[in-house]
Amino acid sequence: MFETLSEKLQRSFKTLRGQGTLSDENINEALREIRVALLESDVNLEVARDLIEKIRAKALGSIVATALSPAEQIVKIVRDELIATLGTDTARFKFASQPPSVILMAGLQGSGKTTTSGKLAQWLKKGGHRPLLVSVDVYRPAAREQLAVVARSINAQLYEGKLDPNGAGTDDVLRLAKEARREAANYGCDILIVDTAGRLGIDQALMEEMAQLKNLLSPTEILFVADAMTGQDAVNSAKAFNDKLQITGAILTKMDGDSRGGAALSIRQITGQPIKFLGTGEKPDAFEPFHPDRIVSRIMGMGDIATLLERADEKLDKSTAADFAKKALSGDGFSLEDFREQLRQIKKLGSMQSILKMLPSVGPFAQMQKAAGSIDEKQFSRVETIIDSMTRKERQNASIINGSRRKRIAAGSGTSVQEVNNLLRQHQQMSKMFKTMGSGGVKMQQRLMSQLGGGQRFGR
Repeated sequence: MFETLSEKLQRSFKTLRGQGTLSDENINEALREIRVALLESDVNLEVARDLIEKIRAKALGSIVATALSPAEQIVKIVRDELIATLGTDTARFKFASQPPSVILMAGLQGSGKTTTSGKLAQWLKKGGHRPLLVSVDVYRPAAREQLAVVARSINAQLYEGKLDPNGAGTDDVLRLAKEARREAANYGCDILIVDTAGRLGIDQALMEEMAQLKNLLSPTEILFVADAMTGQDAVNSAKAFNDKLQITGAILTKMDGDSRGGAALSIRQITGQPIKFLGTGEKPDAFEPFHPDRIVSRIMGMGDIATLLERADEKLDKSTAADFAKKALSGDGFSLEDFREQLRQIKKLGSMQSILKMLPSVGPFAQMQKAAGSIDEKQFSRVETIIDSMTRKERQNASIINGSRRKRIAAGSGTSVQEVNNLLRQHQQMSKMFKTMGSGGVKMQQRLMSQLGGGQRFGR
């Protein structure tokens, strides 16, 4: 996510490194580089032009801070303007004073509306809400079935309703929506998520149908779902929907793919409405609120430690982590079972690539960021399989594994003896490291245990 834009901005900032002062000449040169970086990352032309002019005005009019180099001053100005473009605050979710709150999902066919409807329902459930899902896409039976599958996967309420056997149309759409709202009220569901029909392109019939749904349901939220990988097409569609429906926000899907990030910068500026959520994967929980400051930090190569900590706080078992730290640092031993459990804990946070990309791309983390693309995620599964192929006694005491057993473990796990040897060697090195930390770092152990046991939480 945003890798292209981030890399190009980093290159443009290099233009100013080594310069003693800010001048018209070096500012203009840096701005040309930044403008190219924005346009190549699919930022709308008008948005890019406006952003460059604001950066130029601030750079030329700013008082030079003696503590900052010219490059650092431009970086700060660019960061501030990107945050202003995306919205300075995390957008709040609106709820009706009288339930159920109705959320109308809008967007073109293939943008991910149905999957996103399920993800939103899952996110709301975590917050203590009782959402009801309904599909009013009466033109594609597969769309209604897909929502039913999604609802079952997250254990969410679904209103299916019946279609007119003589042929479906707008009357069916409005009837289903009205029945679903009544169903939500009858069963105590405080939120109704309406998955609407999409088209391959903007057409008048689609817009009229959406307008009628809006008039019927008076939704508290009209969320435009956009495929981030479609770039400017997503921006143009967002503008069309906003002109007709006055959307209240946007959700960008497929942000884990090869998206260049321009749509995120452009939609907010073109529609005047905030981006509220990001879809970051296929799983129901691969969904997160959009925090402008954190996203800008990622774009600028400063990482997103806050989101990583929130994810860890939500998904990791704190008691398991605390027990592991206590055992490993006390010198009691670091078994292969402990190693396997830590691998499983890490996998809960997502792929190693996604974790490393949340770290800053400067200083000691720079090399880790560069190595992110070469990580073989399947290696973690192979390591687990090797450990699973051992006996419990061997997992508790790896030193008893002889050459004959290594061959049997390799055969049982479908790996090579070399891979088994590498795992055992790495485990031995880690065991020595933990023993060293435990024997000479009592204060470090106490500090780590305090952090693990403190239960510090980060709000959504």
